[in-house]
Amino acid sequence: MSAAPRMLLVLSENWTLTGGRADLPAAVRWAREAEDAGFDAVMVSEHIVLGPDAAAGGIMGNPRDYALPGNQDPYTPWPNSLLLLSAIASVTERLRLAAAAVLAPLRHPLLMARELGTLDLISEGRLLVQPTVSWSRDEYDALGVPFGRRGRLLDEHLEVWAKAWGPSPISHESEHYPFRDVCFEPKAHRPDGPRLWFGGQRLHGPVLRRLVQYGHGFHPLGRPAPQDLAALKEAMTATGRDAADLEMIGGTQAVFPDDRSPADLGAALASIPEQMEAGFTTFCIKPNQFIDDGAGVAAFCREVIRRVEAFSR
Repeated sequence: MSAAPRMLLVLSENWTLTGGRADLPAAVRWAREAEDAGFDAVMVSEHIVLGPDAAAGGIMGNPRDYALPGNQDPYTPWPNSLLLLSAIASVTERLRLAAAAVLAPLRHPLLMARELGTLDLISEGRLLVQPTVSWSRDEYDALGVPFGRRGRLLDEHLEVWAKAWGPSPISHESEHYPFRDVCFEPKAHRPDGPRLWFGGQRLHGPVLRRLVQYGHGFHPLGRPAPQDLAALKEAMTATGRDAADLEMIGGTQAVFPDDRSPADLGAALASIPEQMEAGFTTFCIKPNQFIDDGAGVAAFCREVIRRVEAFSR
C-alpha cells in the first residue's frame, strides 16, 4: 500500500465562485473547510499590479482556467497573499500555507524576510514559499524595478534570507541591497527559515541551481520531462543532496468541454497514480475548475479526498 496523496487546494483565481468579487472571507472559509476535509495545504499566488501585457496573448477562454503569462484580464483580483495566508493561519491548525509565486524582486529582501518569517512564526512552521521572478514587464515598470535584473535580484534575496534567518548581526555587500551589521529578530520558526519550493515552465539553469542550493520542494508548471527529472537527481547528487528528500508537487489537469462549463473531476484526478509512480506526492487542485457554487467547496473537498484515498489502497 502506498502513502495517500497529499492534496493542496489552490485558493487564487476562484472568483467565478463569488460572482467575480474578491471575497476574501470566503477564501478563508474554504481553507478551513479544506482542512476539515483532510487536505494537506492551501496555496495563494500574487501579483501587485497588472498591466496590458497581462492579456498580451489573449484572455483565457474559460474563466475557470489557470492564469498564465499573457492570458488574463488585467482587472483580475490579486489580493496580498501573505495577509490572506495570515488570516488562514489564525483559523486552522495543521494546514500548510503555500505562498506561491512570491515576486521577491519587487521588494527589499530584508522586508520580505521579515514578512515571511513573521507568518512562519504565526503558523508555527507551516509556511511554504515559492519565490519567483514572474513574467510581467509592466508590473516591474510600475514598481520601478529593472525587469532585466530580476534573476540576479532573486538570487540576492535568497542570500539575504539565509543570513536573516541565521545569527545576528548580519551584513550584505552588493550593488542592489548593501547593508552592514544589522540585527534581525525574531527569526523564522525553523533555524533555516520556511520551506522553499521552486518551479516554473522549464527546469533550466537558474531554477535548477536555486532548487539544488535552497529548495525543499519542486513544483513544475505542467509535467516535467524525464530528462528534467534525471538532471535534477544528478545535480542534487553532485552537491551531496538526495533528490528523494525533495517534496515533489504535481497537479490536476482540467479539460473543459467548452468556455462556459466546468471540467470533470474524475478525469482530472485520473493522472494522479501515474504521477505518484514518478515520485510526486502532493497534488494541486483548484475548485472553481469543477464546481460553480462557492457554498459547495466543503463538499467538493470531501469528494476529492474520498476519491484520492482510493489510490493508496
